[in-house]
Amino acid sequence: MASRQCPFCGKTVPEQATRCPFCREELMRVPVGASPHREQGRRYIRRGILYMVMAGVAHYYLGGYSPEKFPFTVIPEVTQYLIPFLFLCGLGLLAFGVYRRYVS
Repeated sequence: MASRQCPFCGKTVPEQATRCPFCREELMRVPVGASPHREQGRRYIRRGILYMVMAGVAHYYLGGYSPEKFPFTVIPEVTQYLIPFLFLCGLGLLAFGVYRRYVS
């Protein structure tokens, strides 16, 4: 029969016990596994990369660098302010995801 040590009184108790028979303290089970912050970090990294790629593609097509021409005109504020802002938001999400992934 497997046993473990009670964190309160130090005596050995059965592995499946939920309460210590000696000191009557509640024994909690702590699940050991991957941190949920680590998985969230992966999501932030992927989302940041997606935003950065979207900003690059939008800048290529809407900035006039592609050979295709659109039947509508794009106001310059979009290519000067909004697309770089989208890229920087993606870069921020990427940095935050790396922080969440490796710190947790």
